[in-house]
Amino acid sequence: MPYADVNGMSLYFEEHGTSEDTVPPLVLLHGGFGAGEMFQPLLAAGLGEGRRVITVDLQAHGRTPDVVGRPMSMEAMADDVAGLVKELGLPAVDVLGYSLGAGTAARLAVQHPDLVHRVVLVSMPARREGWFPGVRAQMDAMHEGAADALKQSPMYELYERLAPRPEDWPVLVEKVASMNRRDYDWTEELSGVTAPVLLVFADADGISPAHMVEFYGLLGGGHKDPGWDGADRPASRLAVIPGATHYDLMFSPLLVPVVRSFL
Repeated sequence: MPYADVNGMSLYFEEHGTSEDTVPPLVLLHGGFGAGEMFQPLLAAGLGEGRRVITVDLQAHGRTPDVVGRPMSMEAMADDVAGLVKELGLPAVDVLGYSLGAGTAARLAVQHPDLVHRVVLVSMPARREGWFPGVRAQMDAMHEGAADALKQSPMYELYERLAPRPEDWPVLVEKVASMNRRDYDWTEELSGVTAPVLLVFADADGISPAHMVEFYGLLGGGHKDPGWDGADRPASRLAVIPGATHYDLMFSPLLVPVVRSFL
C-alpha cells in the first residue's frame, strides 16, 4: 500500500489516472470520518478524466494511523498534504476538499501557496460562525462518548473496514470533536489567497447563504459588474448546487461538471 512518511506520520494515499505534464495533478481531500475512497463515485463520473488524481486519507482517517499526542487541526493536516506533494516531487497541484477536507485545502492555499494551482472548497465556511447556530451547537455537544452511538453509522463501517487499528475509533471521534469545537476566523488570510478558488455550497447547506456571499467577496467576487465582455470577472467562482444539503452534496450529479468547468 502507498504510504508517505511526512511530519512523523505514515500518510496513506492512492494515485489514479494519468495526465500530461502540463496538467497539474488533482489532490482530493475527504470530509470528517471519511477516507479517500469516498471519491470513487466522482472519479467514476469523470471528475479526474485526463488527470493524475491523488486521494489522501488524512490523520487518523481511513488507512492513515493517528499520531499519538498530536491534536487534529486543519492547519497541521495541510502541512501533511504539503509534505506529500513535496515527497511526490510535484511542483504544484489542484486540490479539492469537502468539509473537513475543504478546510484543509484552504489552509494549504494559505500556508503553502507555491504548491497550489487551483482550489475547490466544497461546503466549508471561512470562519466558524459561518455555520448555522444549530450546527455549531451540535459540534459543541459532540464528545468521545458519542463513539458508541456512531458505531451504527456508515462512517464507522468505513473506519472499521479500513483503519489499521479499528479500536481507535473513540480517539478519532474525540479528536474530530475537539477540532470542531475550536473557534476560528480565516477571513483575513483567505482574502490574500492568490490561487483561483471555486466555492461550492448546497442550497440547503449547514452554512448560511449570507456567509457564502461573504466568503465569495473575500476572494474578489460580487463587488461589481464584470462588463459586457467579462473582462472584470474575478478569477474565483461561486457555485450553489440546487436540491442538495451539506450531507449529500458530494452525490449531486451537478457537482462534477461544475468542478471540471473550473479546473
